[in-house]
Amino acid sequence: MRLRGCSIAGLGSYAPERILTNADLEKIVDTTDEWIVTHTGMKERHIIADDQNCSDLAMEASKVALDDAGMEAKDLELIIVGTVTSDTLFPSASAVLEHKLGANRAATFDMVTGCTAFVDGIVTGAQFIQVGGYDNVLVVAAEALTRITNWEDRSTCVLFGDGAGAVILQPDEPGKGLLSYVMDTQGFAGEFLSLPSSGSAWPPDEKALAENATKIYMNGHEIFKMAVRGVPDIARQAMKKADVTSADIDWVVMHQANKRILEAAADRLGIDREKVVCNIEKYGNTSAASMGLALDEIYRDGRLQTGDLVLLVGFGAGFCLSATVLRWEK
Repeated sequence: MRLRGCSIAGLGSYAPERILTNADLEKIVDTTDEWIVTHTGMKERHIIADDQNCSDLAMEASKVALDDAGMEAKDLELIIVGTVTSDTLFPSASAVLEHKLGANRAATFDMVTGCTAFVDGIVTGAQFIQVGGYDNVLVVAAEALTRITNWEDRSTCVLFGDGAGAVILQPDEPGKGLLSYVMDTQGFAGEFLSLPSSGSAWPPDEKALAENATKIYMNGHEIFKMAVRGVPDIARQAMKKADVTSADIDWVVMHQANKRILEAAADRLGIDREKVVCNIEKYGNTSAASMGLALDEIYRDGRLQTGDLVLLVGFGAGFCLSATVLRWEK
């Protein structure tokens, strides 16, 4: 069987209206704007409203992507949502989104892979497209990280923001769109970034609340080291599978975790920093949503052109790594 191609037919993103600046954070914890910018590159982040849930962020981004693809929700056949901050543990975020969109024909499932979920969702959705299973797939990465942020921990509370990115995947000619992908997990490092009390191993209880175990824990030093080593490696593998080199890449869209990681990875790959999309100063670390927000930004402002080669690289909780090379066909 000859596999079909799979391309992005629609793209959208959404960030809540409320903005939390570094100056605001100076009033909450012992930090400074200078320290945050120097160590992370972040200046502000968007915060989910009290009357919003993660599924609402996903819905707004999905509506933009559907409109961009010129289609209606009722035509969707599969919805994949990547998030670690779903409205509830179950039903799934994708099931909630299916109902809110009115996508009554769609099958649904979630991906709980954190910061790599945008890439993971695209790669997974593409499999259904390429083998002929579905023709219209919605992939959404949405996060409400500020709902699980410890606002007393100055090492992590300055990092996170909320938002969503969405793509519509559709069939294309063989060899078009998605060109390659590589996925890897280094589970021994899972303890470096986690939500300690969130499942059956340690159900939320009084002890968990007292110890802030229902909030994000991160060993930033270890995550930084693993990302700087892992991102160039997974990126090279994806480029090799696509039979392209660093010189061929027009845009690199990485998970927006830390500006220093983006720069270090670009340097190790021999890619001009100008080709690395960085909007971390406006959104902070939005986990799964970050690459969707970044890709949509260069699409909306006209920098992303038909025929451009895009390298997407995700890294984060797990410790997971994912990379894909795609040719922009819109």
